[in-house]
Amino acid sequence: MVKVVKFGGSSLASAEQFMKVGDIIRADKARRYVVPSAPGKRNSKDTKVTDMLYACYALAEEGKDFRVPLMKIKDRYDSIINGLQLKTSLDEEFKIISEMFKKKAGSDYAASRGEYLNGIIMADYLGYEFIDSATVIFFDENGNFDADKTDKVLSEKLANIENAVIPGFYGSLPDGTVHTFSRGGSDITGSIVAKASRASIYENWTDVSGCLVADPRIVPNPEPIRVITYRELRELSYMGASVLHEDAIFPVRKAGIPINIRNTNDPEAEGTMIVESTCQKPDFTITGIAGKKGFVAVNIDKDMMNAEVGFCRKALEAFEENGISIEHMPSGIDTMTVFVHQAEFEGKEQQVVSSLRRLAAPDVIDLEADLALIAVVGRGMKSARGTAGRIFSALAHANINVRMIDQGSSELNIIIGVSNDDFERAITAIYDIFVETRL
Repeated sequence: MVKVVKFGGSSLASAEQFMKVGDIIRADKARRYVVPSAPGKRNSKDTKVTDMLYACYALAEEGKDFRVPLMKIKDRYDSIINGLQLKTSLDEEFKIISEMFKKKAGSDYAASRGEYLNGIIMADYLGYEFIDSATVIFFDENGNFDADKTDKVLSEKLANIENAVIPGFYGSLPDGTVHTFSRGGSDITGSIVAKASRASIYENWTDVSGCLVADPRIVPNPEPIRVITYRELRELSYMGASVLHEDAIFPVRKAGIPINIRNTNDPEAEGTMIVESTCQKPDFTITGIAGKKGFVAVNIDKDMMNAEVGFCRKALEAFEENGISIEHMPSGIDTMTVFVHQAEFEGKEQQVVSSLRRLAAPDVIDLEADLALIAVVGRGMKSARGTAGRIFSALAHANINVRMIDQGSSELNIIIGVSNDDFERAITAIYDIFVETRL
């Protein structure tokens, strides 16, 4: 058995956390490949090393003196090294970083050094081989991840290495320039390494004991999710659930490798298993609830819309030509509603309205702002009658007006639109009716 283990920033924020991670890795010989993030916050008032690097490089780009903040970053690493009683020296690495900052090597290079340096320390601490991700993870000239080249090179590299540390978050462009994934991209690196090593399981260690049915900042002590499918997690991640980077699903999903979300601070907890499919019934009718605020509903009315061939295409072209992506599009016989991000739409609203008039000639265009979308997701909803009715009932009891409801053909999720002000109360009401009362 081969396990790839990825540890998040909070799991590696200090020497004490490193020791916990070391114990976890050494407890199972199958944990052969380790993907570390950059050091995160040690406490609520602390700063993540990645943010420190971005700020430091911003000074360098402006031609200002960045030596003091760079030394503060070095102090963070030295405190970990000293706490672990290692002889590792990062002096030469920081000299190189300083020179690269002076040469304005780019913010991607700057941000990637957090994982790179943590990887060096982790490899020394474990006695594992260190592999610079820039030599095994590749992007094309447009900055898109090159999955085929990466899998070929990384597979060949790992085939001859028993144990290795591969830093998360970054790779390289064809010219060798360092390029990063989006924030949280270490999850993606772990998934890539799992696929390349033909791992049996990808363990993603963080500071929570797996995925939760709802956001704990909204619902106190929500129930954990024991098993969730890739499709369910994809829906929840897209709508704001943040345990795992949404793009981390794809490499392992194709390879049929399950992901296990675990808690570094509670290693005995089983966490959440993320799988392709399962015959295990979920604990509740729903698997999870997630959502986002800040949407605008563009309501478009036209008599006999259903009989006009190409009307929807014409309407959507108005958004496309103004560079606005669409979130959801529920429709009726003579109406269609397009949900878009408010921040993206506000500066272009009149251009979009004008384009709609010109392209689709609707009778009425009505704009409604300050809306939130909530996704209720669950494989168990397909076999449960009246799920939508229960949602309506819960929201009615909480005096919440539903602005939109949209169910996908797969019956895996139901999207509800409410006002921003009702967002938290709506999630709590839905959680209560499906989880607390177990309807």
